[in-house]
Amino acid sequence: MNPLIYSIVVFTFFQGCFSRQHKKENDTDWEFYSQRAEIEPAYWVDGDIIFENQPTLALSGEGKAYINGSWMRMINVIPGHFYEFKTHFKADIISQIDRSVLAQITWLNKAGERVDYIEYPAFEAIPDNDWNQIRQIYKVPESAVQARIDLILRWAPKGTVFFGGTELNEVTPPESRMVRIAAIHHRPGNMENSSQSRKSFEPHIIHAGEKGADIVCLPEGITIVGTTLNYVEASEPIPGPSTEYLGSLAREHEMYIVAGIYEKEGPVVYNTSVLIGRDGILKGKYRKTALPREEIDGGITPGNEFPVFDTDFGRIGMMICWDVFFPEVSRELSLKGAEIIFMPIWGGDLILSKARAIENQIYLVSSTYDMKTGVFDKTGNLIVEGTDENPVAIADIDLNAREMWWWLGEFRNRIKRERPKVNN
Repeated sequence: MNPLIYSIVVFTFFQGCFSRQHKKENDTDWEFYSQRAEIEPAYWVDGDIIFENQPTLALSGEGKAYINGSWMRMINVIPGHFYEFKTHFKADIISQIDRSVLAQITWLNKAGERVDYIEYPAFEAIPDNDWNQIRQIYKVPESAVQARIDLILRWAPKGTVFFGGTELNEVTPPESRMVRIAAIHHRPGNMENSSQSRKSFEPHIIHAGEKGADIVCLPEGITIVGTTLNYVEASEPIPGPSTEYLGSLAREHEMYIVAGIYEKEGPVVYNTSVLIGRDGILKGKYRKTALPREEIDGGITPGNEFPVFDTDFGRIGMMICWDVFFPEVSRELSLKGAEIIFMPIWGGDLILSKARAIENQIYLVSSTYDMKTGVFDKTGNLIVEGTDENPVAIADIDLNAREMWWWLGEFRNRIKRERPKVNN
């Protein structure tokens, strides 16, 4: 359908592009908006692409790389109450969807002035579905009486997006999503073999379990530290002896375990971190992608994937030691939705560890021999530390708690929206 030729259009969705419970007399209708006429995308209401039997709001770049515009609407809200924003969209020919397709919520007071931070609800891909979703729950600022909703397309010259099923519904306050994290600071010494080395961690794992840890992180290479073995000699299949041993402890204490071991697959040896589930079963593994010269010379091969894993408390990723020196690993994991990154590490840089947490707005859990063991929060602070005297560091964190930065607001959602263009 061709775009409408006038610059501002008002279209009433009397059948409810917004949910019916929010179709009130004093609600305004959708309008097109752009900062400048020169950068307007094409816009129209599309009756061919529909969502839940309703027409959609369309925006298109039409060959212009600099376009930026939105469908905008005002919604009345109650100060101090909780609302869930949700919209669905279908995108075509857009290389960085989370950078070019977004929603924006601006809170307004009775005078129509902005109050508090502008919000950028989280993007969520829906598996095996043409429609993606943007949704998040917010507490309305005490002085806000309206929410301005913008459904945006920008910087997508060949792209088109269709928005549908947009809602702003009052909800009950969300519950906390607590997780108890443990990180172990222990360096084995004078071990005769890999079995002895990994077994020396057992008292600390048991201690974490007795303290009710949901997940415990062990260091890198727990089967080689304290022995005279080289990487290849200490390597083993996964699943194998180490995952079986860790699995029995995980099952006994009903907690997840993350640990670094050397993996042998055919002729290839990897530096690997494993994730064991509460049931003692291997849930996944990550093969270290950034290898230092010493490991390369020792016959180790780098991995090439950045998996994330869904647990019963949230989505996690893993990285290993030298990975902390490079921003790509943690960024890939965070872009895939990791809320916590577990980092078995031999010894690394404290400042870079803090940076990885800050720049991705994730919790970073370090278990090490020669650095700081503990949990870094989203501001880069080490909120709990494991030491030689107290080897098991335990922290309780709420994954539903928002980290609001002065001037920036919720930085985590802004990262994906405002990062540089990636050239494919």
